[in-house]
Amino acid sequence: MAPAAPQRQQPLPGAAWQHFLRAVSGFAHVRAVKSYRLPVPVPADVPRLPCLDHEAMLHEDIAPHVSLYLEDRDGGGLHEVAWVPARRRIEVDVVSTSDEHGPESHARLLRRLADCFPDHDVRVSGPSWLRGDRRVARACRAQISLRDVLTGRDFEELAAALRRLEAIGSLMEKESRVASWSVRTVTGPLLALVGFISYGALGLLTTLVGFDWVQGLRYVVVGGAGSIFLYLGLKAVHLTEMANRVWKRSAEYGLILAERRRIAARPPAAAVDIATAAAAARR
Repeated sequence: MAPAAPQRQQPLPGAAWQHFLRAVSGFAHVRAVKSYRLPVPVPADVPRLPCLDHEAMLHEDIAPHVSLYLEDRDGGGLHEVAWVPARRRIEVDVVSTSDEHGPESHARLLRRLADCFPDHDVRVSGPSWLRGDRRVARACRAQISLRDVLTGRDFEELAAALRRLEAIGSLMEKESRVASWSVRTVTGPLLALVGFISYGALGLLTTLVGFDWVQGLRYVVVGGAGSIFLYLGLKAVHLTEMANRVWKRSAEYGLILAERRRIAARPPAAAVDIATAAAAARR
């Protein structure tokens, strides 16, 4: 068997990334960087983690990108900005930073991005009602806020809050499993029962109202019952999706806190140089 061809690596954006980083650093503090298939260098004091949302999808058609958590220097609002260099696009995600900035801070960010990157398409990614974005954001924020994860100093308290969020995410996933299995268990037998009763009971009305009316009533009864179970099945899937996203949010927060701990435990550069010089002198 011939060996598989090596996967082509995406070319580094190089100077374009440095320009983007310098531009956004001019009006905001970079609090964390998430990268998807784009290994770019980041400042030593900034946490770096993979983009869990897109890595979990396993979709190869998603363009490599870098997402930054930014804190506005003027008002302190938090924003998430994704840079897609191959498509010259900048996406501002307001879902992950829900309730972390005001409308003025949001408008100011869009204006500055448009001024700094006139050759890019600046878009806003808003919340989805179908996906329950606001419900997920409220569930996470009730336990721990993004601002605390990015800027909080009490790591032990943050870790305890994160464990609470992870426990809630696990319980949500179990509840969604119960709902899913309940629907799977009862849908088939109940639909069969409804069909049998509707055809048997409504058949007695044929001589009174006519065959066409009875046939229409049968369609309505069976179709209505099927619609109800379809709704319950979609609701169970929706609960599973929200539980997975709460779990991914807690995993992302955990990676950020781990990176912040590592950075905080790192000795200052001067101390490292002194220790290196002392070791060299002893040799």
